[in-house]
Amino acid sequence: MTQELPRPTQNLLFVLHKNLGVIILTVVAARLLWRFVSPPPPAPATLPALQRRVAMLVHFGLYGFLLLMALSGYVRVIAGGFPIESLNALGVPPLLAKNEPLADAAKALHATAIFGLLALIAVHVGAASYHGLVRRDGVLARMWPPLAPRKP
Repeated sequence: MTQELPRPTQNLLFVLHKNLGVIILTVVAARLLWRFVSPPPPAPATLPALQRRVAMLVHFGLYGFLLLMALSGYVRVIAGGFPIESLNALGVPPLLAKNEPLADAAKALHATAIFGLLALIAVHVGAASYHGLVRRDGVLARMWPPLAPRKP
């Protein structure tokens, strides 16, 4: 999207990226609300306390970085004076005035925070794979109920 591409292609990629951010923000907010209303099942008793703590920190980090990415993207776009087409179509007014220094700071944050998010995604996938493929201790089934053992 930031490469040397024909302008129409680049514009399409920006529109898709911005609107995907709106979708991600909506899904993360709904997921956090669901998690508040319906807490996850307890971790298996065999899971060591340190792993429970790390899992909790990784989950909080994932939610935090997803929110940070979506919100910093929003601030970058709106403070930069650009539209977010899906929000415009829904009649949602911009919450910020144009402010180039703020847009530049949000752009830098957005471009940097992705590395933290990707690192946490890698840790999460690695831990899920370890628990599902190596330990086979039921942790993966907590994340994906279709993998849970069937009751007779």
